[in-house]
Amino acid sequence: MVNVMIDELAWTEYRRRVVEERQPVLLPLGALEQHGPHMSMNPDVIIPTAISEAVARNITALVAPPFAYGAKSQQKSGGGNHLCGTTSLDGHTLSLALKDVLKEFARHGVRRVAVMNGHYENMPFATEGIELAIQELKWAGIDDFHVIVISYWDFVTDDTIKKVFPADFTGWDVEHGGILETSLMLHLKPALVDMSLAPQQPPAKFPPYTVFPPHPEWTPPSGCLSSPAAATAEKGKLLFDVTVSGISVALRNEPYFQPG
Repeated sequence: MVNVMIDELAWTEYRRRVVEERQPVLLPLGALEQHGPHMSMNPDVIIPTAISEAVARNITALVAPPFAYGAKSQQKSGGGNHLCGTTSLDGHTLSLALKDVLKEFARHGVRRVAVMNGHYENMPFATEGIELAIQELKWAGIDDFHVIVISYWDFVTDDTIKKVFPADFTGWDVEHGGILETSLMLHLKPALVDMSLAPQQPPAKFPPYTVFPPHPEWTPPSGCLSSPAAATAEKGKLLFDVTVSGISVALRNEPYFQPG
């Protein structure tokens, strides 16, 4: 099987693929964040990296080492940055680090990058880093560098949602540490999940505003925003397959992602 992981290639092989074959690069963007008492703190890295590797094999691309730290967890989407274990970057730090990495890829000869996001809070800061990179590359005379940003959950189809959440789907905003991520981890890394510790709880409810610093009592004691108890590996495979398929099709069809 052809190795698609950049950090496992010799530099000469990497150069051949990006310069001669003009292969694009998929860059997983994750976080180190608590995901409840039943699961490890790295789903936001493991899931987008695994999806990236599968997509790369489908479309003939490379996968960069992931960003293992992300933007600060917010209480209404990730439980909050006050919880132990969650280890975050300042937003501008993430933006500048991503900008630097993208500019390095461009220096290598890469012209198409898909940022594969696995942590909701990364999005505004990733956008800033991408825009800064493109701006500075244009100043250097590189005006054909294109980036696509993808959050994998956006490719979960309505039909899949009905199968994964047959009773009720309360929305992605309270899925942190819930059925989606737990099912995917049961499929990808079952040794990092202990379903005997999966909390049984109703979905978290928040007022229509945010306060800083957060009220810790707003976050359920488990750190999860909904119960993962109904998660299964079978649901995880279904979610994995539909996201890999959808993202592969999207990248094949997106004009900005075609070789120039």
